[in-house]
Amino acid sequence: MPHFSKNYYDFFKELASNNNKDWFDLNRDRYKKSVKEPFDQFITDLINEVAKIDTSIGITYKEAVFRINRDIRFSKDKTPYKLNRSAIISPKGRKDKSFPGLYIELSPEHFRIYGGVYMPDKTQLYNIRETITRDPKALKKLLGNKEFIELFSEIRGEKNKVIPKEFKEAGSTFDLIYNKQYYWYTELPLKVALQKDLVEKVIQVYKVNKPMMDYFRKAMN
Repeated sequence: MPHFSKNYYDFFKELASNNNKDWFDLNRDRYKKSVKEPFDQFITDLINEVAKIDTSIGITYKEAVFRINRDIRFSKDKTPYKLNRSAIISPKGRKDKSFPGLYIELSPEHFRIYGGVYMPDKTQLYNIRETITRDPKALKKLLGNKEFIELFSEIRGEKNKVIPKEFKEAGSTFDLIYNKQYYWYTELPLKVALQKDLVEKVIQVYKVNKPMMDYFRKAMN
């Protein structure tokens, strides 16, 4: 039986034009049955499968799934709810966004699966740059993997204009040294989320992602 039905997408389409607490409260039971429970179960099943490949994964869905409520404290957009559900599967879950993991985001507009390091701290970023500088061929080999190219295309992320002087020479020939984020993503057809083999499809993506993710886990530490 599929984890999701069309009702998942329909809820968010209606929420987009009714993004307020009154409407959400009136539709809370619908949200629970069509969105929250199916997504929580999907992430639970996905965690179980990922844990078979990566024994460091021991979290529950509660530690992986992000809240639907938006943080509006510093945002001009005061709508209270996100228009998607999302989760990160890693040893530390959503408590540590710097740690490489598999990030899932499902909305009526897109179904994206991310990997990589999105918020490394200063020391972690230095370690990554040092690792790349010491042996650039190792990362270039992973970037040249046919499956990675077909699925993720490239490593993305914002860049620093200025980097420590010890990395400038390497950065002149390999501009990923300038990145302050290292992430990649692929987008699956929305219909995939409505199919019975959803978890298997995501695991296929995870397996292609894993060698690159392992590289950055080791590099940042």
